[in-house]
Amino acid sequence: MQETQLVRNVALMGHGKSGKTSLAESLLFTTGKTTRLCKVDDGSSTMDFEPEEAKRHASINAAFNNLSWKKHQIFLIDTPGDDNFNNETLFASHVTDSVLFVIDAVDRVKNQTEKFAAMVEERGLPGLICITKMDRERADFEATIDAIRNQLPFTPAIVQLPIGAEADFRGVIDVVRNRAFLFEAGTGKVKETAVPADMADLVAEQREALMETVAETDDELIEKFLEEGELSDAELTEGLSKAARAGALNPVTVGAPTANLGTELLLDLMVACLPSPQDRPAQVGTDPKSEELIERLPSADAPFSALVFKTMADPYAGRLTIFRVYSGTLRGDSFYNPSKECAERYGQLLLLEGKEQRPVESAGPGMIVAVTKLKETVTGDTLCAADAPILYDRLVPVAASIAYAVMPAKKGDEDKLFSSLNKMLEEDLTLQLTRESQTNEIILAGVGQVHIEVIGEKIKRKFGVEIALKLPKVPYRETIKGKARVQGKHKKQTGGHGQYADSWIEIEPLPRGQGFVFEDRIVGGVIPRQYIPAVEKGVQEAMAEGIVAGYPVVDIKVALVDGSFHAVDSSEMAFKISGSMAFKKGAQEANPVLLEPIMGMTIKIPKECVGDVIGDLNGRRGRVMGMDSESKCEVVNAQVPMAEVQQYAQDLTSITGGRGQFSTTFSHYEEVPMQMADKVIAQAKAAG
Repeated sequence: MQETQLVRNVALMGHGKSGKTSLAESLLFTTGKTTRLCKVDDGSSTMDFEPEEAKRHASINAAFNNLSWKKHQIFLIDTPGDDNFNNETLFASHVTDSVLFVIDAVDRVKNQTEKFAAMVEERGLPGLICITKMDRERADFEATIDAIRNQLPFTPAIVQLPIGAEADFRGVIDVVRNRAFLFEAGTGKVKETAVPADMADLVAEQREALMETVAETDDELIEKFLEEGELSDAELTEGLSKAARAGALNPVTVGAPTANLGTELLLDLMVACLPSPQDRPAQVGTDPKSEELIERLPSADAPFSALVFKTMADPYAGRLTIFRVYSGTLRGDSFYNPSKECAERYGQLLLLEGKEQRPVESAGPGMIVAVTKLKETVTGDTLCAADAPILYDRLVPVAASIAYAVMPAKKGDEDKLFSSLNKMLEEDLTLQLTRESQTNEIILAGVGQVHIEVIGEKIKRKFGVEIALKLPKVPYRETIKGKARVQGKHKKQTGGHGQYADSWIEIEPLPRGQGFVFEDRIVGGVIPRQYIPAVEKGVQEAMAEGIVAGYPVVDIKVALVDGSFHAVDSSEMAFKISGSMAFKKGAQEANPVLLEPIMGMTIKIPKECVGDVIGDLNGRRGRVMGMDSESKCEVVNAQVPMAEVQQYAQDLTSITGGRGQFSTTFSHYEEVPMQMADKVIAQAKAAG
């Protein structure tokens, strides 16, 4: 097993299409992990190996691999850059020690870049910044640096300058060593040489700026820099490494991953400037019994502990459980799961290498490994030594923001569909599967449209079931606004016994949310006691059928006040029919209205988008309940009818350029405006 000090655990993060996966492929190729430079665009990528990823030329899942460079072992997590799959990146940020933040020199900083940078800042992760696509048309290094300084919460420290750009990108200058490295055509190798004369002044200027940036992170260095005006090469190198590992600054490198340009120099910086697990703080958890806070040092000699941050469902191999080791050394064939209070046995311990898996004998701090076919363990669970239990905080997934009614495309596949959906729920914690009791629909909620579509594609490929999606029915309800006193008289004469029941009821509205109250006010035995429950049942059955549009009736008080019976022809069935008749008649006379569900919404948006978002909410019949300010955004709290926000995710993305996010919760029911109610009633009647 690798010494912990020589382990690096790195997540590649950045906006979609910035070149993260291409960079991972070039790192694997340069270190000899792969025998050819695999590419995303031609579908040969070892990291984007799922068919859904090959189809879209984009990462959907976090992918894993490892490589060796100058006696160090580097564990890579290649994360998606699409908002639909942010949860993969979020969970990766919780278990990684450092970040290789990827920004391309053409598109520079985008909305997604800012979201991921905020994630890095919140987690306090040290990292490098790699500016990619320097060989592409419109590549602009200086503009990219300006965007980083102005828009991201990073402290960029330029350690490499590009020589040329676009088609003329032919090398980099190592500012620390004050040397140039020219690319050897077609190999990705570099040739060391002197700094070009026409760049000497720029390099000197950048080297002085780098010295100042590094010096500001250390009291001794800043004192020397202020006294002497410079740092020695050794002081600059050591100061840069120390500051970068602590997250005080972010070294900036350049490259062109698809051509494998600049990768060797980047690998050197990853080894020198990214922290090992031992450089990171101890992991804090709780004692499962005493609930006191305890720590686990990132040492191979400490008690074993790990956190499960991803689960993959496979119809053949079963469940693949992926976890990051925080402390100790895992050997043997079992561990303890304090989240489930049970021991779990496993077969092989596996290193993930793209879609392949390689068995290993043990795993220590910083390593990302997997085991198969655990019975109880799910994403978010802690694993540890049975004699030294610890419980880490569970991972909280990204909130779902879009929902569809889901059903099998082919009749008879219901059981197969819901079995496969449950497997997807184990794999993806952002998915939510619920049954709407009123409409009897199965509702599948996810992060976005593409997210739901990809889930459908995976289910079809893995489990052979095709799903059909449609917008969920809005669970309208009905109530009354007035009062009525009515008679429900059921009389039917046939051969033999007839049917007779006579019920008088009074109905009135209840406050919203009170449901249904039935009151027995019969005196003098005008209706025998055994028939009164039948009247109540008849009323409830009529309420379930609705008054105006077939939706359930709520918030009504019904009092049974009078009636009559026949000694021979009365029965429970007759009084049930009588109660139903009375309710239908009374409800029609008591000003029936339609109710709609109102959702409470919390919407986080850039400050400049507030006016547009509030205007849009007003157009959806929404009410703004208040606003709060955060450091970089405004938070709008609103109440909006469910019918108006079923596809709000796409609309908010359009309004804010992808920078907005929201969450919804059910709030209450309100009366539907008359004009809207007429449309809903007409649609309900047309639907039968």
